[in-house]
Amino acid sequence: MNVEFITADDLIVQSKGFLVSDMDGEKVMLSIENGKYYNLGQIGGRIWELAASPVTIAGMVEQLVTEYEIEPEVCEQQVHTFLKQLISEGLVQVKHQ
Repeated sequence: MNVEFITADDLIVQSKGFLVSDMDGEKVMLSIENGKYYNLGQIGGRIWELAASPVTIAGMVEQLVTEYEIEPEVCEQQVHTFLKQLISEGLVQVKHQ
């Protein structure tokens, strides 16, 4: 999938096959399939949690703005950039509505 074309209305959902742990407030993951280790950090870990059930990017941004001191436009840009990385690594999947 071309990650450049994800929109605010696309659904994001976690991919399966990862062992996830909380270490000092940060989410760390291990891919069972390829043995790669990922540290999502605190906010990245929160994005991962939000993707436990299918959620739109807009819904994700809306939730993050209520939890953190960040402007919606900045949050949307940063979430979009982070999700592109997660998608390219196969950590999350995009479902077009």
